Amino acid sequence: MSRQRRRAVDPARLAAFEVLKAVRVDDGYTNLLLPATLARHGLTGRDAAFVTELASGTIRRQGTYDAVLAACIDRPLRKVEAKVLDALRLGAHQLLAMRVPTHAAIDTTVTLVREQVNQGAAGFSNAVLRKVASQDLAAWLSQVAGDDLAVAHSHPAWVVDELRRALGGRAEELPALLAADNDAPRVTLVARPGLSARDELPGTPTPYSPYGVVLDGGDPAGIVAVAEGRAGVQDEGSQLVALALATAPVEGRDERWVDLCAGPGGKASLLAALASSRGAALTGVELHHHRARLVARAGAAAGSGLAGVVQADATRAPFADASADRILLDAPCTGLGALRRRPEARWRRRPGDVTELVTLQRALLTEAVRVLRPGGALLYATCSPVLAETASVVAATLADHPEVRLDDVGAHLPAVPDAEGPLPGTVQLWPHRHGTDAMFLALLRKE
Repeated sequence: MSRQRRRAVDPARLAAFEVLKAVRVDDGYTNLLLPATLARHGLTGRDAAFVTELASGTIRRQGTYDAVLAACIDRPLRKVEAKVLDALRLGAHQLLAMRVPTHAAIDTTVTLVREQVNQGAAGFSNAVLRKVASQDLAAWLSQVAGDDLAVAHSHPAWVVDELRRALGGRAEELPALLAADNDAPRVTLVARPGLSARDELPGTPTPYSPYGVVLDGGDPAGIVAVAEGRAGVQDEGSQLVALALATAPVEGRDERWVDLCAGPGGKASLLAALASSRGAALTGVELHHHRARLVARAGAAAGSGLAGVVQADATRAPFADASADRILLDAPCTGLGALRRRPEARWRRRPGDVTELVTLQRALLTEAVRVLRPGGALLYATCSPVLAETASVVAATLADHPEVRLDDVGAHLPAVPDAEGPLPGTVQLWPHRHGTDAMFLALLRKE
C-alpha cells in the first residue's frame, strides 16, 4: 500500500464534508449542524473555526464555485457524483478563498474523496483541483462571471432581482449588499433585562441595541450568563424587533403580550424579560412541537415574564377578540435577509415560495389584528426585505382593515441611520448598512 493511500482523512475536512452532505441530503441547517458535528469529531478552538468557515463559506459561495468547476470539467456538473461535487466545492473554497497552501488543499481533498468515494474519483478530483488552482479568484471571476452579479456574488438570479427591487432608488448598493451576504456573521449576544447586564458580557457594545454586545472571539456557550440562560446569542436586528414592540406606547392596560410565531424563542425570551420588568407576561404561540419546546426552554430563565407556550396554528390563534395589549408577529418568510447566518437558504428557496409565504403572512397578520385590542401595539416583522413579504403584506392589511393604521416604528427605536422602510413609518435594516440581518419592521395600531 502506498504512503498516499495510507494517509488518514483530515478530521476537519471530514467534518465539513459531513455538514455539506447533511445540508444536501437531509435539508439540514448549517448553523445547527455544525455544533453537533464538531462535538462528534472532538474539534475545538482553531480547528472548529476552520470547519465553520470551510463549511459555511463553501455553501455561501457555491454558485461561484460551481461556475469555476464547470469551466474545469468536461461534463455537466449534474453528471458529477454528488459526494464528489461536495468535496470539489470544499477544495475550491480552500484554494480560492482561504489561506490554505495549494498542495494542502488539493492533497487533503483528494484523500477525502479516495476514502469517501473511490480511487477513480480521487484521480478525477486531483485533475480538476489542479485546474482550479491555476488562477486566483479574481481571474476566475473575470472569466466565468464578468458583469453577472449572480455568479460573482453567488446568489440565484431571482434573489438578486428581488434584492435590487427592495433597495428601490439605491440599487447602486446591490453589489455591497450581495457581498455582505457572503461575510461570516459576527456573534452577537443579548443581555436579557433584569437577568443580566450588558457590561457582564465580553465584547463590544452594539451600536443600536442597548442590550447587545459583539463577541470578540471564543465560544459563547462558555460565558456564564449564556450558559445560565440570562443572556443569549441574538442578532442585533432581532433585538431591535423586540425592543420596538416593547417601547411602543399603548393606551391603558399593558399586561397581556403575545408572540404569535414564537419559535425558536430568541425574541420571545427578550420580550418575556422586558414584560417581567413591567409586571406583564408573554404568551408564546408555536405550531411545531419541537420549536414550542425550544421557546419554553429559552424563556425558562425569564421567570414570570413567560406565561406559557401554546402549541397552535397562529392563523387560528387561541385568544379572544381584542384581548392582547402587545403582539409580535415575526412571520415565517423566505429568510433572504439572513443569508449570512443561513447560507443554504439561497439555494433552497424558489420564486414560488414567495407566493405561498405571502398568503400565510396575510392570514397571520389578519389574525393578529383580530386579537389586538384598540389602543394596543402590533409589530409585524420579517427577516426578509422582499417587497411582496413586507410592504405589500402591510398595505393589503391596511386596505382590508380600515380600523388599522400604520405608526412610525422608528420613533420608538434608538436612532438607526438609513433605515427607512418601503412604507412611511416602517424600518428596513440591511447587512451592508447596519451589520444586522435585513429585518423589516412595521408597527400597526387599531383605532
